[in-house]
Amino acid sequence: MKKNIIIIGSGFSSISAACYLAKAGNNVKILEKNETPGGRARQFKKDGFTFDIGPSWYWMPDVFEKFFGDFDRKVSDYYKLEKLDPGYEVYFDKMESIKIGDTLEKIYSAFEAEEKGSAIKLKKFIKKAEDNYNIAIKDLVYRPGISPLELVTPATVKKVGYFLSTIKKEVTKEFKNPKLAQILQFPVLFLGAKPSNTPAFYNFMNFADFGLGTWHPDKGMYSVVEGMVKMAEELGVEFTTSQTVEKICVEKGKATGVIANGIKHTADVVISGADYNHSESLLEVNQRGYSDAYWEKKVFAPSSLLFFIGLDKKVKNVSHHTLFFDVDFDEHAKSIYDNPEWPKEPLFYGNFPSITDHSMAPQGKEACFLLIPIGPGIEDTNEMREKYFNIVIDRLENLTNQSIKDSILFKESFCVNDFVNEYNSYKGNAYGMANTLLQTAFLRPKLKSKKVKDLYFTGQLTVPGPGVPPALISGKLVANLVD
Repeated sequence: MKKNIIIIGSGFSSISAACYLAKAGNNVKILEKNETPGGRARQFKKDGFTFDIGPSWYWMPDVFEKFFGDFDRKVSDYYKLEKLDPGYEVYFDKMESIKIGDTLEKIYSAFEAEEKGSAIKLKKFIKKAEDNYNIAIKDLVYRPGISPLELVTPATVKKVGYFLSTIKKEVTKEFKNPKLAQILQFPVLFLGAKPSNTPAFYNFMNFADFGLGTWHPDKGMYSVVEGMVKMAEELGVEFTTSQTVEKICVEKGKATGVIANGIKHTADVVISGADYNHSESLLEVNQRGYSDAYWEKKVFAPSSLLFFIGLDKKVKNVSHHTLFFDVDFDEHAKSIYDNPEWPKEPLFYGNFPSITDHSMAPQGKEACFLLIPIGPGIEDTNEMREKYFNIVIDRLENLTNQSIKDSILFKESFCVNDFVNEYNSYKGNAYGMANTLLQTAFLRPKLKSKKVKDLYFTGQLTVPGPGVPPALISGKLVANLVD
């Protein structure tokens, strides 16, 4: 039977759910708080420069192909992709970096150049990672997190040890070179957790990294949002922006719609793709599935301090994606998870999209995006933003042996307060809830409300977890439960 469905928020998971539900013949309306669809995936434009405010890495292209394929479409129908070479570059000291190429052979060579004998180890490591990827991404992540039995399959029974060990333990057991070990632990940051707390099974992220590569959508990640919105509209989904949802309406234990901008929108089913904690705050206390104490105990992914910088010249000695790991990886992780505070010596990430995509900056100029992972909920002030801007710019100049400061045309920042104000993000987290062992699969907040009938949730705080590809999958999972 055709249903009238309202979805709160228009992030990747919401648009994904909307597409599947519309294809099934339902009437689907999305209400978005901000002026443009995409949720956290938005763009900032100024003086001819374009920056992706949200996600900037395009990994797991197979998940995107599978998503569009479910609607008899192809990725290429909506946006163009380019495989990056190098996928990214990692700095460890001044003018000392390792580039991760666009093929496994190039990566094996880079590892062997750093440490003799490491190529053979890496081939074995990646083979295991590929096996885990096939189990996880082609099967496990498409399960709705209802029962622990979802994790029990003939393939996972053989991998029990990988659930009991950790990424850090498995990596450092094989790779004694600290630089190579850090590179292999880096992809786990996309899961929102530190390597010492993440089950070793998640080394499938290393296959996503090395085996499938890093891609760039023409005109930036926001072109993916635009493509998904276009397809959703083709399927009949209605988008309405600048809609602040103030309440989820419940009658006799059933969701009956929402109130947005003071106006009630009735529905047979309500799905929220907004922050899970915030979504439940739109309910009466006795209608919420999780208490404040529950959320307080959970391990959240980092927040971020972001800088969007327009430069009046081209930069050198950097790649499209450049990581700066010249300080202690573990100490920075402690400042995020163990005792949330501003890091004394921050790792940081630089994104220079105009190196690849000339549409992202005026000719002869460079778009520079810098990100520092920080603990969720820490104090965010203009003074701290300025202090850390100077820290990372000085390091960027020193490590890449060039002057940057005197070429800055403008800079804008985005941090904890903005994540709260713009996205109602719990403690200003940037990536949702971390995928630790006790926050995996059925142990994550549920897709279906435990208290209210016909109310569902989707996105990075529920199943399967943080990241854009998991968000696409989360939307499909919730649509299957609804339909």
